Amino acid sequence: MRLFCSILTFAMMGVLSLSSCSKKEQSDNDNKTVSKTSPKASTEQINYGQELRTFIQDISSWARTRKPGFIVVAQNSTELLTTTGDTSDPIVPEYLNALNGIGREELYYGYENHDNAATPAAVTKEWVRFGKRATANHLTVLVTDYCDQAPLIAASYQKNEANGFISFATGSRQLQTIPAGAPNHENANNINTLADAKNFLYLISPDDQYLNKLKATNYDVLVIDAFQPDKKITWTPAQINSLKVKKNGGKRLVLAYMSMGQAEDYRWYWKPEWNDKHPAWMAELDPEWEGNYYVRYWMPEWKAYIYGNADSYTQKILDAGFDGTYLDPVDASSYWENPVTK
Repeated sequence: MRLFCSILTFAMMGVLSLSSCSKKEQSDNDNKTVSKTSPKASTEQINYGQELRTFIQDISSWARTRKPGFIVVAQNSTELLTTTGDTSDPIVPEYLNALNGIGREELYYGYENHDNAATPAAVTKEWVRFGKRATANHLTVLVTDYCDQAPLIAASYQKNEANGFISFATGSRQLQTIPAGAPNHENANNINTLADAKNFLYLISPDDQYLNKLKATNYDVLVIDAFQPDKKITWTPAQINSLKVKKNGGKRLVLAYMSMGQAEDYRWYWKPEWNDKHPAWMAELDPEWEGNYYVRYWMPEWKAYIYGNADSYTQKILDAGFDGTYLDPVDASSYWENPVTK
C-alpha cells in the first residue's frame, strides 16, 4: 500500500477543506519505468466528490446483495460525509448507509509522511470534527497514527479513545510490522460487528509467514491484503477463516484492503500493453508511489474491475470469505479537484 502525504484540497463542492492522504501497497516492480498519459482533462464537467460517493455506495450495495452484513470502511476524505464537505453541514444519508466505518491516517502523528511529526492542530481539529460526526451517526472510526516513540504511542491511544475512536499506532510506514506487546485494550470478547471492536491491526505487506504472524495476535479486527505475496492470487476461504479466531479464542473480523481510487500495476487485472498505451480511464502515474496510477473512477470501464462481475476485485474478496473491505484511496477526488498540474 501506499501513503499519500496529507494536503490541503478543495472539497467536493468547491468548499475549501483539509484532506489527508491515503495509503496503498507499494509495487514489487520498484525499478520499472512507466510512461504517463496526457494531463487531466480540464474540460470535464464532473462532480468528482459525488462521483466518488456514488462509486462507494455502489460497491457497498453490490457486495451486500451477495453477502448481507458485508462491512465497508472508507479511508480518509471524511468530507464526503456531508453535502458540501463542511463539518457543520448535513450528512449524506445514502453515503452514511453504505458505510460501517471510516479510516483516518495521521490524525495526531506522522503528518505528511513524517513519522512522529505532530499533525498541525488546525488539521487535527477539522478531522476530529468529521470523526465525531461519523460516530454520532453510528460509524466506527479507525485511526492510524505513524509513530514509534513510547510517549507518542501512548498519547495517540489516549487522545483517540477520548474522541471515541479506535486507534492503531505504528512505526511501520509500509504497514509491514506487528507492534511488540499486546494490542491496546486487548480482550477475549467475540467481535461480531465493527462497533464491538476495541483495537485493530493494519498489516498489508504479506510475506511467507504472514498468516502465522496474524494468527498469533489478539487484535479484534485485521485489515490485510486480499492477495497472497505474489499479488495475483487471493487467500483461500480456509486461510481467511483461520484468521477469524484470535489467539485467545475470541472471534474477530477480517477486512480486505482494496484500492478503488487508483490502479496498481501489480494486480491481476493489469495488462502489459497498458505500460505503453493507457486505457481511457487511466491517468498519470502517481509520482509518490511506483506502479500506482490515478484513475477516472467515474468511468464504467474502471468500475468493472472493482465490482459488478465474477472477476471483479469485490467478488474476489467475497469469494475468499472476508467479512468486509477497507477502501483506499478515498481521497482520490482531490487529485481531480485540485487545479494544479500533477
